Amino acid sequence: MEMHQEMGMPQFNTRKIKALAIAGVASIALSACATIPGANVAPGSPITAEEAQVGAQYHEQFVAEFGGEMTGPQARYVQQVGQNIALQSGLATSPGAFDVTLLNSSVNNAFAVPGGYVYATRQLVNLMNNEAELAAVLGHEVGHVAARHSARRQAAAQRNQLGGVGIAILSQLLLGNSQLGNTVSQGAMQLSQSLTLSYSRNQELEADALGIQYLNSAGYDPRAMATLLQSLAAQNQLDAQLQGRDNATIPEWASTHPDPASRVQNAVQLAGNATGATSRNTFLNSIDGMIYGDDPEQGVIEGRQFIHPILRFSFTAPQGFYMVNSPRAVSINGDGGRSQLTLAQYDGNLENYVRSVFRALGGEQQQLAPQSLERTTVNGLPAAYGTARVNNGQSQVDVTVFAYDFGNGQAYHFQSITPAGQAGTFNSLYNSMERISAAEAGSVVPRRIDIVTAQPNDTVARMARFMAYDDAQVARFRVLNGLFGDAEVVPGQQYKIVVRSN
Repeated sequence: MEMHQEMGMPQFNTRKIKALAIAGVASIALSACATIPGANVAPGSPITAEEAQVGAQYHEQFVAEFGGEMTGPQARYVQQVGQNIALQSGLATSPGAFDVTLLNSSVNNAFAVPGGYVYATRQLVNLMNNEAELAAVLGHEVGHVAARHSARRQAAAQRNQLGGVGIAILSQLLLGNSQLGNTVSQGAMQLSQSLTLSYSRNQELEADALGIQYLNSAGYDPRAMATLLQSLAAQNQLDAQLQGRDNATIPEWASTHPDPASRVQNAVQLAGNATGATSRNTFLNSIDGMIYGDDPEQGVIEGRQFIHPILRFSFTAPQGFYMVNSPRAVSINGDGGRSQLTLAQYDGNLENYVRSVFRALGGEQQQLAPQSLERTTVNGLPAAYGTARVNNGQSQVDVTVFAYDFGNGQAYHFQSITPAGQAGTFNSLYNSMERISAAEAGSVVPRRIDIVTAQPNDTVARMARFMAYDDAQVARFRVLNGLFGDAEVVPGQQYKIVVRSN
C-alpha cells in the first residue's frame, strides 16, 4: 500500500465512490486479467493507430494501479519473453511494437491493453516454474487482444468507467441493492477485475486456445498453460486455507466463467501430445532474488499485523479477520464486516475530514453523514470518528469512518461496514493504530525468491524448512514449485524457496 497524495490517488467526488479497497467475499488479492476496449476491428488484424492511442492513454493508469513498473534484469527478461510470444499473434511484425511491463505488485495478475501493452505482476511471475508458463500467461492476454474480445464487450466495459476508478470496495453482500451498494458494485471494482468479469466462457477458452497456439509457434511446451492454471488454483486454495476462508475459488484470471477443473482439462486437451521447450533453469535463474509477497515500501502483513516501515505506522486486525495488501490500500476482511485504510484530502480539521469521507461514500443519491462525531486520542495520535446507519433495502448496516492525524498535514482513515449494531467489531483495529520507531521500521526485511538445488538426501519436507514462514511451510513450498499430490523433489534439480533478505 502506497498512500502518498502525490502518487495519483483517486480523489473523492459526488458521482462515484473513489475510496480504495474493502475487499468482497472472494479474495481480492487474486484478481483477474483484463483488457481495455480498442477499436472494433477484425480478430487477428494488426494493431491499429486507434488501438495504439487507447493503449498509450491508459498505460500510466495501469502502472500506477499495480504498484509501479519494475526495472532491471528481471523486468528485461519478462519483457523479452512477452515480446516474443506477442509477436506470434500477428498483431505486429517487430518485438518493439509491444510494451511489456513487470509490475511491482503482490497480487496475482496479468492483463493486456489493445495497442501492444502487456502486463504481469511479479507475484504471478514468482508462482511460475518455467519460461513456457510465463509465455502462456502473456500469450493468453495477447489472445484476448488479438481476438478483439474487449471490443465485443465495449458497452459493458464503458459502464465500468475506466477513467480513475479505484480498487474494489464495500461488499455487495452487506450493502444489497441500496444506492450505496449499486454505486459500489458498478463503479468501484478494481480496474482490471471489473473488465474481466465481462468476458464470456467462450472468450476465456478462446484466449487459452490462442495462447497455446502461440506457445506452439514459439517452440514452447504447450502444456505450460495447463500447469500454470493448476498452480493458480492451488495458490488460491492455499490462500483461503491460511486466511480461514471456506469459500475458496480460483482467481478470476484462471476461471472467470469456466470452472477450474474443466479449464485445466481443456488446456491439456488442446496441448495434446505436442512438446517443446520449457527453459526451466533459465527462468528460475532469471527470477532469483525477486521480491515475494509484500514490498516493504508498500507495507507488509505479518500474521494479523500490518506494518508500514516507510509511513512509520502499524495496526492489528481483529482475531478471525484476514488482511489483503494491494499497492495502494490494505483491507481487513471477515464474516463480521469489511474495513480498509486509505486517505483523503486533509485541511487540518479532523471533523471536516470525517464528514468529507462520508459525503464521498454517499455520493449524490444518498446524503451520508455520521450520526455524531467524537474526538479521541489513540496511542498519542489525535483521532475522530463517526458512524452512519444505512438501509440497504432489506436490512440496515453501519458505516464507520475512523480518522487519525499523523501531523505535517497528513491524515489516514479506516472506513468500515458492519451489520447494524455491530460497529464495535473493529474497535480493537482502530485502537491498535500506532506510530513505529525507526528501529522497528528498519527491522522489516522483505521476502525474496531464492533458487536452490536439491541434494541427494533432500525431500520436500527438508527443503520446506527453509521457507521464511512460521506456518504451512510444506504446503507453501509445494504450491510455489508446482509439486502436486505426493510429488517429491528431484536431486540436482533447481527449486524455489522464500527467504528473508534485503
